[in-house]
Amino acid sequence: MTTTDPGTGVGQDVLRFPPGFRWGAATASFQIEGATAEDGRGPSIWDTFAARPGAVRGGDTGDPACDHYHRYPADVELMAELGLGAYRFSLAWPRIQPLGAGRVEPRGLAFYDRLVDELLGKGIEPVVTLYHWDLPQALEDRGGWRDRDTAHRFAEYAALAHEHLGDRVRSWTTLNEPWCSAFLGYANGVHAPGVVDPKASLEAAHHLLLGHGLAVRAMRARASADHRFSIVLNFGALDVDDDSALDAARKVDGLQNRLFLDPLGGRGYPRDVVEDTAWLGDWTAVVRDGDLDVIATPIDWMGVNYYAPTRVAAAADPLVVTGGPFPGLRGVEFLPPRGEVTGMNWEIDPTGLTRLLQRLQRDVGLPLVVTENGSAFPDVVEGGEVVDLARTRYLVDHLRAVHAAIAAGVDVRGYFAWSLLDNFEWAEGYSQRFGIVHVDYGTQVRTVKRSGRALAAVIGANAVPTTGYDLP
Repeated sequence: MTTTDPGTGVGQDVLRFPPGFRWGAATASFQIEGATAEDGRGPSIWDTFAARPGAVRGGDTGDPACDHYHRYPADVELMAELGLGAYRFSLAWPRIQPLGAGRVEPRGLAFYDRLVDELLGKGIEPVVTLYHWDLPQALEDRGGWRDRDTAHRFAEYAALAHEHLGDRVRSWTTLNEPWCSAFLGYANGVHAPGVVDPKASLEAAHHLLLGHGLAVRAMRARASADHRFSIVLNFGALDVDDDSALDAARKVDGLQNRLFLDPLGGRGYPRDVVEDTAWLGDWTAVVRDGDLDVIATPIDWMGVNYYAPTRVAAAADPLVVTGGPFPGLRGVEFLPPRGEVTGMNWEIDPTGLTRLLQRLQRDVGLPLVVTENGSAFPDVVEGGEVVDLARTRYLVDHLRAVHAAIAAGVDVRGYFAWSLLDNFEWAEGYSQRFGIVHVDYGTQVRTVKRSGRALAAVIGANAVPTTGYDLP
C-alpha cells in the first residue's frame, strides 16, 4: 500500500513490502570465485569452454574473476553494510567432487563451511543453489546432461552437499535456469559445453529436470522440517502486437516456459511442444516410466529470474527454422527491443515482471521469489564513486513492479538483485557489468555503486518510493 512516512529514508510516499519480505543479492560460483585450479578443484565445462579460441569475448576465463575464494570475508562484510538479509550463491560441483562422482574434496567443502559460517555470523541467510552451470568436465566427457547417468550423479552430489551444510543452510535450490544449461549449452552451443545438437538439447532438458526431482527426493529424505527446496527458472514474458502472432507466442512460450513448468507441476510435457519439435526426432524416447513422477516431486517455492520481455511475430513461412537456442522452433520471428535498452541490448520493461508474476501465481500455485533481476551498463569509477543512474532506475522500477504484483494478490516472498558483484558474464567475459558493487578486475577493489546504496535504502525501509529515484 501507499503510505506517507518521512522517516523511511526513501521519500515520503512509499510502497511498503510485507513484513518479513526477504531482501538479498545473488551470484554464481564460476562467475566470482576464481581459484579454478586451487585446493583440488577439478575442471568444469566452463573452464574447458573458455579455453576454446573465440568462445568467450576477449578470451576471458573464470580466473581470477572476483577472487571471491580468497576475499569472501570482505565481500560478506559488504553484504552486511548493504543490509542484505539473504545471499543466494551457488556451490561449485567440481570444487566438491572434482570428477563429478566418487571422491569428495574436503578442501572444497571447507570453503563453503567458512562462507556459510561467515554469513551466519553477520546475520545473513545463506540460500544455496546446487547447480549454476559449472558441470564437472569429467561428466561432460561421458555425455554430460545428454546422458541419463548425470541426473543420478547430481542427486548424489546434492545429498552429500545437503548432509554437510544442512545443519546451517535451510534454503536449497537444485538448478538455476535449466533452459540455459540445455539450450544455450547443447542446442546452439553459445554456452558451455558448446554443443550444437537441438534434439540432444531436449534430451538434456529432460535429464536436468530428472536430476532436479531426484535431488529433491534425496535431500528431503535427510531434511529437517524447516528445510525448503526449490528450482529457479528463467521465464519469458511474451509480447505480441496483434492476434497474428499468437501462435508464434504459443510456440516460444512452450519451449521457454511450459516445457519446464508443466512437468514440474505434474502435467507432463506439453503435447503441443512435443508435436512442434517432433521433426527433430523423438526426443521423448529418453523419458522412462516413473520419470515424470520424479520430476513432479513437490517443492516449497519457485525462483523467478526476469530481465526483459520477449517480442515475437509470425514468420512469413510457417516452416522456416527460426534458429538460435530454441530447439525445433519454426515459423517465428523475434522482434528487436523497443525503447530503452541495457548494455546487453535487452529491452527495459518492468511491467513484464508484474505480468509474469501474475501468470505464475495462476500456473504454479507456490510462493514465488524473484531470484534474479538486474541490468548491465558500462560503469566507470569517478572520484571514488559509481553513479549508475540507469541501473538505479532499472532497480527501483522493477521493485515497483514486484510491489504491483503483490498488491494484485501474488504471493511474492523475496527479491534478490543480480548481481552483488560485477563478474564473469559467461560468453560475454568481463565486458558486461551487472553488479551493484563495482569490481576493478586489475586490483580487485570493490566500490559500492549508487544502485547498491539505493537497494540498501529500500531494504532499510522495506519500501520503495512511489515516484522518482531520489534515494540516498
